[in-house]
Amino acid sequence: MGNRSAIEWTESTWNPVTGCSKISLGCKNCYAERMAKRLQAMGQPNYVNGFNLAIHEGTLELPLQWKSRQDIFVNSMSDLFHKKVPLNFIKKVFDTMNHANRHRYQILTKRSKRLLEIDRYLPWAKHIWMGVSVETENYVGRIDDLRKTTAHLKFLSLEPLLGPLPKLDLFGIDWVIVGGESGPGARLMREEWVMSIRDQCRKAGLPFFFKQWGGVNKKRSGRLLEGRTWNEMPVAFRNMTTI
Repeated sequence: MGNRSAIEWTESTWNPVTGCSKISLGCKNCYAERMAKRLQAMGQPNYVNGFNLAIHEGTLELPLQWKSRQDIFVNSMSDLFHKKVPLNFIKKVFDTMNHANRHRYQILTKRSKRLLEIDRYLPWAKHIWMGVSVETENYVGRIDDLRKTTAHLKFLSLEPLLGPLPKLDLFGIDWVIVGGESGPGARLMREEWVMSIRDQCRKAGLPFFFKQWGGVNKKRSGRLLEGRTWNEMPVAFRNMTTI
């Protein structure tokens, strides 16, 4: 069994890389940074340097050891496409994903330019999902970069959503996740922003997943939108679960 995750759209996490650096508005209150500092204080060896980027060769084969099939969020504590992660190591991560192909892998990046630059070197397979994070209109260019990659399934994580995204180009996108910021200093997310994205997904025939309202108390604010939960998943997910 993998490292169980409380993230609503996945089951487990796998962190061959830890640590990161801030590049956009969504990074301000990074939950991974808070967690890394807590793990450092607890003496967890992978976080001896806190949130400084670190590569962990010893974790590369973990998914091969996890017998039951699961959804795995790759690098929940970092960004696989950070400039300090060597291409050779990224290829090793992909080798593991392709060998341990009973699992489904979900990768997220804010560094879409590098993703696109090295896309041609990466052995994509249908069980490896690629997504980009977009927090305001200033970063919708990441969606264009993702669209140009050869990843089979492409998704968006609009979290933390910090502004309206009224005219999303969803061509070539397979799944959309929306969520508000949680934890200390959480910034506001407006209901009309969420409704607009939900309606755009409906119009485009795309599955919509509403993760959370966020706020300081994530549990209290919940994840209901118009009185219901939105846990829609890509068609590929439904197909794979019937295998």
